[in-house]
Amino acid sequence: MDPEKIKDVFIKLQDFEKPKLSPLFKLLGNGLANLEGEKWKMHRKIINPAFHLEKLKVMLPTFMQCCDDMISKWEAMLSSQEKCEIDVWPCLQKLTRDIISRTAFGSSYEEGREIFELLKEQTGLVMRSRKVYIPGSWLLPTASNRRMKAIDVHMRRLLKNIINNREKAMKGGDVTNNDLLGILLESNHAEMLENRNSKTLPMTSQDVIEECNAFYIAGQETSAALLVWTVLLLSRHPEWQARAREEVLNAFGNQKPDYNGLSHLLISVLKK
Repeated sequence: MDPEKIKDVFIKLQDFEKPKLSPLFKLLGNGLANLEGEKWKMHRKIINPAFHLEKLKVMLPTFMQCCDDMISKWEAMLSSQEKCEIDVWPCLQKLTRDIISRTAFGSSYEEGREIFELLKEQTGLVMRSRKVYIPGSWLLPTASNRRMKAIDVHMRRLLKNIINNREKAMKGGDVTNNDLLGILLESNHAEMLENRNSKTLPMTSQDVIEECNAFYIAGQETSAALLVWTVLLLSRHPEWQARAREEVLNAFGNQKPDYNGLSHLLISVLKK
């Protein structure tokens, strides 16, 4: 591909419109990836702090805790026998769900996990309904359509309650901005103060709900697929598995990995 043409696509947004989403796919969230124009610019500006290096560093202990929990379960499966077969796909799916739930909602982790379980079911229903797509079929009162609408209503109600509780806590001085929701609300509040004379809010509660859904969809399946593919390749190339393991042990020994030590891993880190 020509780099200059790719650059044009990313810069000249007005010339390359995104395809319109079907109503079914909007049930999975209508966040940043689907927005256009000024609204896209505003949302990108508000969301961007969530991916600053310092914010990601704070989340590293959460990643470690979730990984430790998964490995402990694997060790328990091995404790009563010399060897066993483990289907890593559902394990890594759960791992990424737990990490996203904790990093998205922090202290509201349990509510977040319920939301993401509902979103997982919703994703399956939407994808199945797309196998044989008939325009307007989403309006029919089928069992699947009724379930999708019920999930959407329940999920948004849960998210609305979490957002309201977090906003009340922030107004009371209990600031929690180390998770996605806290960062979004803090960044949105700062944008409101900067543009206090504007008639429109930078990001409404409904917008925050959409971005939380999009965060899950964008991160969960892709991360789980990357991890399971990595495990598969390491199992097929044991010499690289041994080299990666040796490198990690040399860098950290019996200590838990920290951010600064990760920069010393040349074999074990995927460069993206």
